[in-house]
Amino acid sequence: MTHRVTWLRVAAAVCVAGAALSAAPAHAGMFDDNEARRAVLDLRSKSDNLSSQLAAAQRTILDQSARLDQLNQQVATLTGQNEDLTNRLTTLERQQKEYYTDLDTRLKKFEPQQETVDGVQGTVQPGETDAFSAAQQQFRNGNFKAAAAAFRSFIAKYPQSPYQPSAQYWLGNAQYALRDYKGSTATWQNIVRSFPQHPRAADALVAIGTNQLEQGQKAAAKKTFEQVVSQFAGSNAAQTAQGKLESIK
Repeated sequence: MTHRVTWLRVAAAVCVAGAALSAAPAHAGMFDDNEARRAVLDLRSKSDNLSSQLAAAQRTILDQSARLDQLNQQVATLTGQNEDLTNRLTTLERQQKEYYTDLDTRLKKFEPQQETVDGVQGTVQPGETDAFSAAQQQFRNGNFKAAAAAFRSFIAKYPQSPYQPSAQYWLGNAQYALRDYKGSTATWQNIVRSFPQHPRAADALVAIGTNQLEQGQKAAAKKTFEQVVSQFAGSNAAQTAQGKLESIK
């Protein structure tokens, strides 16, 4: 009986030990699976975290790219506006310059100006040149009566004008064209008296001599032409007078 009990105890111990040995590898396997599972989960967590960070970085890059495009558009718009403003400013400056140039031109018409008339410089009052030109145009058109009236008006209105000798000379020509020989001679003689050194004085003397010659006053004409040759030697008028002298017989 005692041996049976001992054997039973030994058998039980062997079973327990066997059970323990068989249970140990199973527990170890379960431990290895949990560690691997945790490692996988950790890797997944890290991967998800990196994916989130990457997505955030991509969103940031896209946002910055969009902002850069917007800034480029703004720069392009500002550049266009700047060019437009520059063009407008250039246009305004040109218009302003043209305005002041035109204004200056207009104002000068109301101010005395220095001009050279028949080689002689003098002060021309506003309106003088236009009035003289208008009278000359009447003469060119063959309107000698109107020309004579215009030159008389000019002579009376602008007594100090540098155009005076020329105005009187052309008045004499208009009178001559109207066959007022006495009046034309008187007008030309006034030039010789009032402006003895003026170039028109030589022309007036030639005209007087021609008038005298046509009226048969050869002696007087010869004397007049000789005066021109002597007083205005080398001038066109002197050459004309010399030719007239040679034609007198």
